[in-house]
Amino acid sequence: MAAVALGLTVLEAAIPSPLPGVKPGLANIITLIVLAKYGWRTAAWVSLLRVLAGSLLFGNFLTPGFFLSLSGALLSLLTLALVQHLPARWFGPISQSIFAAFAHITGQMAVVFLWLIPHAGIAYLIPIFAAAALVFGTVNGLIAARFMDNVGAAEASRAEA
Repeated sequence: MAAVALGLTVLEAAIPSPLPGVKPGLANIITLIVLAKYGWRTAAWVSLLRVLAGSLLFGNFLTPGFFLSLSGALLSLLTLALVQHLPARWFGPISQSIFAAFAHITGQMAVVFLWLIPHAGIAYLIPIFAAAALVFGTVNGLIAARFMDNVGAAEASRAEA
């Protein structure tokens, strides 16, 4: 699954971004699916392996871009560890994805402010990144939920046969 997530990261890198730093986070779909099927530990391994392998593949290991990606992934994983225990009746892959997307951007903005650009002016970017997190978090959560529904239906029909 980490290889699939890495493949989506490579695909995402080929998509032009309207704003620097705004990406759809397609690999997070895989993290959500792994979280639901195999649990948090495996999802954490998949996510962190993707960040590490992606940074090595793109040649940005230990650069600011790597630390931005890592901080976003770590805070996102911490958030998923917490929100996976919320009642499944009201909180599923879509809400988990939205929480994770907001956590990801929060981690990145913290690194930017604390290390790269310690200026209050970066706060003006928060509404843009928050809107992107809401949109992409929702879309990725919908895709993950749809995939899980399709796989669950296919497994159920195989069990009946």
